[in-house]
Amino acid sequence: MVDELPADKRACSSLDFRPSSSNSSVQTHMNSITETHDHEMDTSSSASASSQSEGEQEKDSTYGSCDSDDMEHHHHSTLYEYHRRRLSSDHGKFKNIICSLSERTGPSCQLAVLTELCEVLSFCTEGSLSSMTSDLLSPLLVKLAKDEKNPDIMLFSIRAITYICDLYPRSAGFLVQHDAVPTLCQRLFAIEYQDVAEQCLQALEKISREQPLACLEAGAIMAVLNYIDFFSTSIQRVALSTVVNICKKLPSESPSPFMEAVPILCNLLQYEDRQLVENVATCLIKIVERIAQSSEMLDELCKHGLIQQVTHLLSSNGQTAVSQLIYNGLIGLLVKLSSGSLVAFRTLYELNISSILRDILSTSDLSHGVSTSQLIGGHCNRVYEVLKLLNGLLPDQTKDQNDQLLLDKESFLESHPDLLQRLGMDVFPMLIQVFNCGASLYVCHGCLSVMYKIVNSSKSDMLVELLKNVNISSFLAGVFTRKDHHMLMLALQVAEIILTNFSDNFLKLFVKEGVFFAIDALLMPEKSSKLMYPVFSGIQLSLDSSQKSASRESLKCLCYAFSTGQSPTSSEAKNCKLDKDSVYNLAEHIKTKYLAPELFDSEEGLTDILQNLRALSSNLLSMSTDNGALALHEENINSVLYQIMDKLTGKEQVSTFEFIESGVVKSLVSYLSQGQYMRENKGVLGVCTYNAVIEKRFEVLASVCLCASQFFSGETTLSILIKNLQTALTSLEAFPIILSSGPKLRNSFATVPNRCSIPYPCLKVQFVRGEGETLLNDYTEDFHTVDPFSCMHSIEGYLWPKVSSKSTEHCRSASIQTVLQPDSPPIQSPYAISVPADIPVTLGSDDMITDLPATQKDKSKLSQPRSDQTVSMNAVESSSSGTQVVKIMHKSLGYAVQEMQMNEEPNPKLEKEDPASGGNEAIQKLVFYIEGQHLDHKLTLYQAVLRHIIKQNDSFSSAKLWSQVHTITYRKAVESEDIIPPQYNISPQDFSEDNVLSYYQQTPFFSDILSCDLVSDLEKSSPTYDILFLLKCLESMNRIVFHLMSRERICAFAKGKVDNLDSLKITVPSVPQNEFVSCKLTEKLEQQMRDSLAVSIGSMPLWCNQLMASCPFLFSFEARCKYFKLEAFGQPQVQPRLSHNGSGTVGDRRLGLGGPRKKFLVHRNRILESAAQMMELHASHKVVLEVEYDEEVGTGLGPTLEFYTLVCHEFQKSGLGMWREDASFCYGLFPRPWSSMQDTSGDIQFSEVTKKFFLLGQVVAKALQDGRILDLHFSKAFYKLILGKELSLYDILSFDPKFGKLLQEFQALVIRKKIMESVNRGNLESQYGPSFRDTRIEDLCLDFTLPGYPDIVLTSGTDHSMVNMRNLEDYVLLIVDATVRSGISRQVEAFKSGFNQVFSIEHLRIFNEEELERMLCGENDSWAINELGDNIKFDHGYTASSPPIVNLLEIVREFDHEQRRAFLQFVTGAPRLPPGGLASLNPKLTIVRKHCNNRADTDLPSVMTCANYLKLPPYSSKERMKEKLLYAITEGQGSFHLS
Repeated sequence: MVDELPADKRACSSLDFRPSSSNSSVQTHMNSITETHDHEMDTSSSASASSQSEGEQEKDSTYGSCDSDDMEHHHHSTLYEYHRRRLSSDHGKFKNIICSLSERTGPSCQLAVLTELCEVLSFCTEGSLSSMTSDLLSPLLVKLAKDEKNPDIMLFSIRAITYICDLYPRSAGFLVQHDAVPTLCQRLFAIEYQDVAEQCLQALEKISREQPLACLEAGAIMAVLNYIDFFSTSIQRVALSTVVNICKKLPSESPSPFMEAVPILCNLLQYEDRQLVENVATCLIKIVERIAQSSEMLDELCKHGLIQQVTHLLSSNGQTAVSQLIYNGLIGLLVKLSSGSLVAFRTLYELNISSILRDILSTSDLSHGVSTSQLIGGHCNRVYEVLKLLNGLLPDQTKDQNDQLLLDKESFLESHPDLLQRLGMDVFPMLIQVFNCGASLYVCHGCLSVMYKIVNSSKSDMLVELLKNVNISSFLAGVFTRKDHHMLMLALQVAEIILTNFSDNFLKLFVKEGVFFAIDALLMPEKSSKLMYPVFSGIQLSLDSSQKSASRESLKCLCYAFSTGQSPTSSEAKNCKLDKDSVYNLAEHIKTKYLAPELFDSEEGLTDILQNLRALSSNLLSMSTDNGALALHEENINSVLYQIMDKLTGKEQVSTFEFIESGVVKSLVSYLSQGQYMRENKGVLGVCTYNAVIEKRFEVLASVCLCASQFFSGETTLSILIKNLQTALTSLEAFPIILSSGPKLRNSFATVPNRCSIPYPCLKVQFVRGEGETLLNDYTEDFHTVDPFSCMHSIEGYLWPKVSSKSTEHCRSASIQTVLQPDSPPIQSPYAISVPADIPVTLGSDDMITDLPATQKDKSKLSQPRSDQTVSMNAVESSSSGTQVVKIMHKSLGYAVQEMQMNEEPNPKLEKEDPASGGNEAIQKLVFYIEGQHLDHKLTLYQAVLRHIIKQNDSFSSAKLWSQVHTITYRKAVESEDIIPPQYNISPQDFSEDNVLSYYQQTPFFSDILSCDLVSDLEKSSPTYDILFLLKCLESMNRIVFHLMSRERICAFAKGKVDNLDSLKITVPSVPQNEFVSCKLTEKLEQQMRDSLAVSIGSMPLWCNQLMASCPFLFSFEARCKYFKLEAFGQPQVQPRLSHNGSGTVGDRRLGLGGPRKKFLVHRNRILESAAQMMELHASHKVVLEVEYDEEVGTGLGPTLEFYTLVCHEFQKSGLGMWREDASFCYGLFPRPWSSMQDTSGDIQFSEVTKKFFLLGQVVAKALQDGRILDLHFSKAFYKLILGKELSLYDILSFDPKFGKLLQEFQALVIRKKIMESVNRGNLESQYGPSFRDTRIEDLCLDFTLPGYPDIVLTSGTDHSMVNMRNLEDYVLLIVDATVRSGISRQVEAFKSGFNQVFSIEHLRIFNEEELERMLCGENDSWAINELGDNIKFDHGYTASSPPIVNLLEIVREFDHEQRRAFLQFVTGAPRLPPGGLASLNPKLTIVRKHCNNRADTDLPSVMTCANYLKLPPYSSKERMKEKLLYAITEGQGSFHLS
């Protein structure tokens, strides 16, 4: 028997996941497998064989594939003939059965006929059953179902009813006509036989899908719920599915027969089964929606403990974790209850709902809201629902005072002020946090609205407590930077209440935080131009007449965003309740009543700390740009830096307003860049000349920022500086969010540039020749439809042949020329997605863009496709450089996708190697203008037009964008020679002492940090640009702080300040990377990527692409992962929806992409060979690969993950010549050096090594593309090489610390010798030179071979036979070169070439080394032991409290590292968890009861790795379970069979 195999992993056969139209059928089917007849799967080899034969055509093997059109045609014709005969046979059988049942025969005959009917129904196909047949069968079966004398006849007739409804859903109508539903309900109200009752529940579930109203009227809800506790979990799920089907279609006008079911449903919410609880929750949500307008019925609901059960589910200690959609729905249920029922309102306060809501707000990731429907601004998530509930819990005092319910609520709060205070204390601080992180206008307005209501309702003494622990003045100053008049009004109202109650306490704070300056600027906008703080520049209404949406789901005005009563009509929702002058009038009132005139005097109104910081910043600015007296100022500069940092970390907190106005940021930026970042067109030479000074300055700043720390908090100065910069960035940045308004799929045909159908709208463009342009032909037509996401360069490729004056024939042949390469990445095709008809603009936190320049040279790093490389419609591959414009025809969807750039930052090396990319073809031939403004060639048309509109500051409407014809003028480009900076050779003799040091210790990144443009639409003089630049500098400094501090130590040793080489060893504190993440920018990007138009990175505003390229650290790791998928694979964001088990998670990395799948046969004894053949066939194709092992039945996720794990283990074996083998086990894999002159080493051929690196690159890239986890342990330095970073001596310490330390000490000796020579003018005698730990270098007897690799000779010549003090410098440089540069360059290039075959490696640049490891290898040991139970699903006989489960969790907690890896490998196929740990495992780890034939203690656990499904016998003791589990996970590896 197969069962006797040791803990075999069960394969997924075709029986396991047969598609079904219902939740219940899947669950019932799974249940029948695992609960009742677990052993039946052991004999399902026939099913497995059939599924294997059906998929045989799709399976490649190491011997190739054998497809044949003739065989396929023959197969189809045979199949058709078989089905025809089968249908004819089935019709005949049904005819005979109907005749037999119509005759008055005895019970035994009837039973035999019913048995035959069930058998026929279970095997026949959908077409076998006709409408007439089911109509004739229905009355006969219903009549037999009433036969109480014979339970078997009842059972089989009801089973036949179930099968008929499943096979032919429309037959439910005939059954209802013949009173099937009352008959079934009668059987359930008086249960005599359990199997009959269970079959009745199955039948009702099928009927309720088609006829929910008939079921409701017949009392089916109470019938299925009446005795629900007596059934097993799987049958309970079926019963609840029936109630869900009925509740989803509750009629609005009928009486309420469903109310009597509420007590039972409320009781069921306490159950542990997740699916059951989710179904119950769905029913209650629908019931509350149905009766939302009736306060009496809502009150009645609350009497049954509904609110207590729901709040328990929502709280973090609730036993059953429900999906996100249900969770949000339950909060929505409370919103409706609290708004319509006084009982609910009172109960929620008494249950302390505010603490639960506080926890929800604190744990809700604002970037991951799941949209239940396309509501306001496309942003309807958990936070939005919580804000609606809070608004409902705080009565609106401006509403109709005749509303009795409203008056009752107010009187309740007046009599219980302690409850209101508790609500305020719980949520007020969290609302400020949510407001500062939220980029959605609606979420921000909701927060402010709740805060205003709390402040307005609170008494004076309560307000003191409330405001004690929150910096309300800083918050209000931030709100005044927003330009929406609703928010300004609320902020002014809050400020007025505070000033009315506590004017003395808050006057100084309002000055310090800039609140008064902001209020003054509301009245006199001209004053604001003197300030850097973005106080005000005019009100822009959030929805003016030009923004009115043309779609049916038009945006509401913010006045109605959180209205809990009757929804306003669409016309009402557009009319703003606020008077135009109300903001101005209130601001005027506050100013005249509370603000003294002297506060607005230029000096009087400034705080002492602001004046001090301004003076210090001014000093630093003047000294840092004075090149002539640099050494003179060095000590003064250090003193000023310490004083500035002292102010920032002092006891008196520096406000955001003071920080921005002080000029600290600009002075620090100028200091670090020596004033260079402001200058345009710096050549490479210019930057390098300053490198010495700039490195020194970074070093000084690092020592100031990291060594000092705040006395009372222990935070480093750098942390505090970053926090100040982040809050300033939140206040200042005004990057626009461009969102679509609705999910409308609209295909269109784009004539430009490639004449193809696209799944989103086109832009209408008229091309007009520029005035006075004589060299080009006129190409004026009415208009063209242009793909909005094609870049200007490809549009030029379309136009050039038509407008150039060359011969037409020549042009035509050139325009259709295609350039393809054999080794190329796959075409990235997005899926068909919902696309809006119109796109309103939400200008984020700041609806006015004040710091956008006029035309400026764009230096964005978007790819530049060349016109001669437009690939033909049937092209399947494009060049590995990834810069081509590609388009393909997607056969199933019938549209072509073009302009999916494979690479955002083209790799210059790859371009040089590309023989097809000649130099002249890439020269720009045309220049485009829109309304006189130059359009950047690197942008997509959509980005260029959008950028122009935003610069014009138009009142923008999406309808206008898509409907109007845009006139674009073209001219011939003026050819200009690219100025190549001259080569430079610097010798150490050109430098002073400090420059000597920097020459020998260059840190690679300094050469380009100053030359990159961050965001082209920001003027370099804008404070936002300064903040971004300083954050970039600090983040870079934080990453290389160890190098900088090591350099400082070496300097000290070289100058003789310390004599001990051991002093070079240092430990350096660094700031966690997540402190550099901007919560607000991350949320903006997330919103942009959630938008239905986000089909490529070219469909997003330009700032998204540019900030991601220049400052990726500003965005969270999760957001960058989504952006990476969009950029590299063109993968659109699919909306999550409920799966069959109710979980709302989709798009998990382990599910890979949703593209086509390909099976591949591999051999366990030839893993690397199989991997090479797999990659040769499929590396460049965008198919998800699945593995099947030779002579094993298993296939799917588990075997595939194990295959990748086995490949990784093969690559890590010693003796391959790939890796250093000295310290790689502890510190990670790093390539073994090979000399350029070396072809062999021992028995190893170098050509074989490069082939393996090439294959490794392919495997790593394919794993990333398919979402597979790798069990690799690369060193940090190797990840840096993958990311294209240059390595230095300091990186050797990361993979070989002893060797690196020795080289560092040699380096220090070299520099010390150089400095001593420069002091003694080169007259240093060798015997007086520095020694290595009291030993002469010569006495170390080192020769010029690479340590550990005697066959690698570093250099030859008489001067380089043995190492001495004179040639020690050469020795160190040559070793570093051989170890991290030339010695490994060919291997790294081979790895990158392999990688680029799948997709461009450049896309990984947005990650750092640690993040890349996390993406590739998942979590190495992130088990979150305390949360094990929360992240595992227990089913089919087990619950969280079952003794075997309790034992299992204890055993897993006791496992050591290796045992956990083995357990994971056994259950999932991979020894590591995906990023995010156990919580991110998809499918979720499920543990079910295994039913054993014999004693459970003798059986072994078995698994289905495809579903992460562990079948665990109920062992008698923990010890026995541990013994069997350890045996299974150690002996049960290495094969996949049926269990």
